[in-house]
Amino acid sequence: MQPPEKPGLTLTRAGIVEGMKLAIPILPGICFFGMAYGAAAAQTHMSLLEATLSSWLVFAGASQLVALELWRENWTFTAILGLALIVGTVNSRLILMGASLHQWLGQLPAIKLWPSLFFLTDANWIISERYRAQGGHDAGIYLGSGLLLWVVWGAVTVPGYLISSLVPDPKLFGLDLVMPLFFILMLVPMWKSRADLVPWCVAGTVASLVWMIVPGYAFIVTGAVAGALTGAFLPERADV
Repeated sequence: MQPPEKPGLTLTRAGIVEGMKLAIPILPGICFFGMAYGAAAAQTHMSLLEATLSSWLVFAGASQLVALELWRENWTFTAILGLALIVGTVNSRLILMGASLHQWLGQLPAIKLWPSLFFLTDANWIISERYRAQGGHDAGIYLGSGLLLWVVWGAVTVPGYLISSLVPDPKLFGLDLVMPLFFILMLVPMWKSRADLVPWCVAGTVASLVWMIVPGYAFIVTGAVAGALTGAFLPERADV
C-alpha cells in the first residue's frame, strides 16, 4: 500500500489570519527592537519621516541598526558603496533562509511568490519552519506572520523616535544589546534536541573568533556558513 500523497501548498485567508496569531507572542520583542531602532535613528538626525519610511520600505531590523552605526552627515559614493556592502553582508543570512523555504514556497506561482519574499524575516522564518515541520501546507502562515511583523515594526519606529530625547545615550539603557538578545531568544523555538547545540556552538565560536580577528561584519557570514555546514554533515538522529 502506497503512503498517501502530501497535500499541495495552499495560500488561504484563514492561513494568513493564523500566521498573524502565531506571531503575537513575539510582538513584545519586536516592539522593543523597533523602538530601539527609532531612538537610534533620531540620534543620527534622521527626520521622523525618513526613519519611518526606512522601516516600512527596508524592513530589515538588524541591517537597519547596523546601517545607523555607519551613518554620516555627508555622503560620498565610496561611503554609500561601503554601507551597501556591509548591509548586504548582514542580510546574506536570508540566502540560507530562502534556500530552506524553496521546496515549500517554491510551489507558489511567481506572482505570489516574489512579492511575499519581501516579508521574510528571522521571526516568521522560524514560525514557518516549525509549522512546516509539523506537516502544515498553508503558505498563509508565512505571509500572515510576516505582514503583522511588518506593520508593527514600522508603527513602533514612531514612538521610539519620539522618546529619543529622553535617551541621550542609548547604551546607558542597554539598547545596544537589543539586537543580540533578540536573536538569542529566536533560537529557543528552534530547539529540538541536544544535537542542535553542535552547529549552534560551532557558529558562535567561529563568529566570535572572526569578530576578534577580522574587522567589519564578516563574522556574520562566516558564523552562519560554519553552522550550516556543520548541521548539514551531522548524521540525523532522534531527539535526546
